[in-house]
Amino acid sequence: MLRALVNRDIIEPQSGLRMVWACANLWGVNSENFSDAVLVVLGHGTTQNAGSAAPVYQHTAELRRRKIFGAVREAFWKQEPQIKSVLAGLSGPRVFIVPLFISEGYFSDDVIPRELGFGTGRTLVVPGSTRYYCDPVGTHPSMTKVLLARAREVLEKFPFPRQAKPKDTTLIIAGHGTERNENSRVAIVRQVELIRAMKEFADVHAVFMEEEPRIGDCYALAQTKNMVVVPFFISDGMHTQEDIPVLLGEAKRLVEERVAAKQPPWRNPTERNGKLVWYSASVGTDPHMAEVILERVREVANGGNNP
Repeated sequence: MLRALVNRDIIEPQSGLRMVWACANLWGVNSENFSDAVLVVLGHGTTQNAGSAAPVYQHTAELRRRKIFGAVREAFWKQEPQIKSVLAGLSGPRVFIVPLFISEGYFSDDVIPRELGFGTGRTLVVPGSTRYYCDPVGTHPSMTKVLLARAREVLEKFPFPRQAKPKDTTLIIAGHGTERNENSRVAIVRQVELIRAMKEFADVHAVFMEEEPRIGDCYALAQTKNMVVVPFFISDGMHTQEDIPVLLGEAKRLVEERVAAKQPPWRNPTERNGKLVWYSASVGTDPHMAEVILERVREVANGGNNP
């Protein structure tokens, strides 16, 4: 069970003690001291969609509020503040870099650590500091809980024409996929296997934007009338707000109009190809992602995953 790094001494009574400890008890509690450390939450970033950076700012704000680390910083690969500039301005004995990425793919596993000087390892000693490059959040086992929470949430929020039961619903996990790195789809396929074994949903399938099976294949894969699609993406950006709804069969014009009006791009549920389709928010904006980030730091601090 995931353990939140919550320190009893730093939680102020007026900050909502009961709510904080409810979350801590759900995920477990660990009291390592990171007051000497800097946490850098690293996002991909883009200049094409302002919303893509939102999860990084969302989770750093929450982690900063908890006062577990000496400092918490945002950084990006493709937009400001860029990771190299952020690291250049940091000082302190320990710096933990947690990629807010879905998979151990082309950027998170190859390009970024190499460009940051990590070479084949994930620990880098620089003058006055040791930097640790953690595993991406999307491959952590607790992502199963986040996926299920997203699927249950949208089914419960939109009970039309009646409350859809998971056992009568096919769960579709939608990912990006890429042929440039075979690890890109591994995290999603693993989640499909884990959730299917739980037998909560009638069935579970993975579909991809750039690999087979494609997003549009979900209608043939689902054997139930009800279908819930959960985007296994970090942000509610262009892919989840525009591309996937269109690939699911919604008219591009309608999607663009809804996005321009700051409305959800998909009406829950929508009937398509004989199915009732629910479409959730991306996993990366779920509040529990802050706990996943903390767990990645804890793994490294305890000597795991960083040779």
